[in-house]
Amino acid sequence: MIVVVGALAGGVVNGLTGFGTAITAMGLWLYALSPTVAASLAVICAAVAQLQTLPMIWRSIWWQRVLPFVVPGVFGVPIGTLLLTHIEPKFFKIGVGGFLVVYSAYVLARRSQIKSAWGGRAADGVIGFGGGILGGLTGLSGVLPVVWTDIRGWTKEQRRGILQAFNISILSLALVAHAVSGLLTRQVALSVAIALPATIAGAWIGAFIYRRLADRGYQRVVMLLLLLAGAALIWTSW
Repeated sequence: MIVVVGALAGGVVNGLTGFGTAITAMGLWLYALSPTVAASLAVICAAVAQLQTLPMIWRSIWWQRVLPFVVPGVFGVPIGTLLLTHIEPKFFKIGVGGFLVVYSAYVLARRSQIKSAWGGRAADGVIGFGGGILGGLTGLSGVLPVVWTDIRGWTKEQRRGILQAFNISILSLALVAHAVSGLLTRQVALSVAIALPATIAGAWIGAFIYRRLADRGYQRVVMLLLLLAGAALIWTSW
């Protein structure tokens, strides 16, 4: 039941925002699964949820803007995968959760939208590289790009196109890296069989809600979800 509930919640968030399966589900899954199994499950479920809603946003993907994120991210994935069996989950969750809480609270409290072009494509590449590391590590490839696209001040369609194209690319590579590293065990296969139906159903529910949100509403929903996810990560780390 823990795996199913986490998969459903993660699917809804992914279908709504274009990211967030791992952020939403990991806090629950770690109660029932080991960190390595939960990480592989998050990568697989996130990739499936992304593919489910890809036709909906295909026309919003501008590859000239996406590639500066994706190419460095590809090099970050193997690094994250190598770190998976060496990092302390508790401190990692506290760090990521604290960052999400602080930033999302700031966005929800501010009165006006910021729009910065600082750093250009080089800065986009640094964010993509960091997202690749987090993608290989725990499937959290969307955390840094979603914050960065907010700082850039891009529209709902622009943000969704970048996030989804980036996440599909990084998570697909992360899945290969997990397979090569021997992380796709029998327990992962059983967990996937349990989780995938809920993930798919959740993704369709989230996509239905996404179509009915304006730019400002989409931003606030994303940041509220990040705030709750960050708080959950901190809570479950104790």
